[in-house]
Amino acid sequence: MEKKKRNLFTSSIGFVLAAAGSAVGLGNIWRFPYLAAKDGGGLFLVVYLALALTFGFALLTTEVAIGRKTKQSPLTAYYALRPKKVWRGLGVIACLVPILIMPYYCVIGGWVVKYFLAFLTGHGADAAKDDYFTGFITSEVEPIVLMVIFLLIVAFIIYRGVAGGIEMSSRLIMPVLLLLVIGIAIFSLTIHHTDENGVVRTGLQGLKVFVVPNFKGVTVHSFFTTVMDAMGQLFYSLSVAMGIMIAYGSYVPDKANLAFAINEIEVFDTVVAFLAYSWAQRGWHPGRH
Repeated sequence: MEKKKRNLFTSSIGFVLAAAGSAVGLGNIWRFPYLAAKDGGGLFLVVYLALALTFGFALLTTEVAIGRKTKQSPLTAYYALRPKKVWRGLGVIACLVPILIMPYYCVIGGWVVKYFLAFLTGHGADAAKDDYFTGFITSEVEPIVLMVIFLLIVAFIIYRGVAGGIEMSSRLIMPVLLLLVIGIAIFSLTIHHTDENGVVRTGLQGLKVFVVPNFKGVTVHSFFTTVMDAMGQLFYSLSVAMGIMIAYGSYVPDKANLAFAINEIEVFDTVVAFLAYSWAQRGWHPGRH
């Protein structure tokens, strides 16, 4: 029986943008700033960077390498690498995570479509009102319709294949996302805040509080909590231990420089998280941090 030729990414940059598209998401734009602000700002950043450059890099490299070596999905890749029954179960566990997270990502995808259409049609001011989101998600029909639209768009991209669908869309969407994140970060730094004492605080002052590590009041327990939060964020942000990077790695050409590509993924992911974190300084004042 003739073996079907497997589709591959056409270039390393295509793989990097596609993998970064998987890694960059809610973990960077929402969860990272929240945890960083909760765990002392700069201290969390230092711990996260240390973990990303060591443990995160090793785990990400391992998963992509397993995928490239076996050219199989995470369901069968572990068993193909080490043909023992015990590894079959590991593949099943790895595939359970995407199955669990897919439903709420589809719902959130519908939310994104809603706000995209609102801003596209000139209703951005209405979308910024407090009751806009509540009115939308409590609607009986609209959230479901927009979720279906989102699913159809995703299904079309996947139908187009790795190179013609995922890689092509990532080449377009990811640079636009990066430009938007940079633009919002710059805008956030221009915002001034007046505290309860009437003192005007600039965006750069707020950013300094978030970036510069402050070890005052740090205890063993609080530091351990920061490390655990940073570790959890690392898995969430880099999309590791979910089988996702094994799947992406299975489409990476053998000639690609794996270490260089993974470095680019981590840099892209961390830069977006850091820029999103800088947005949080808008609400900074001394009594809160």
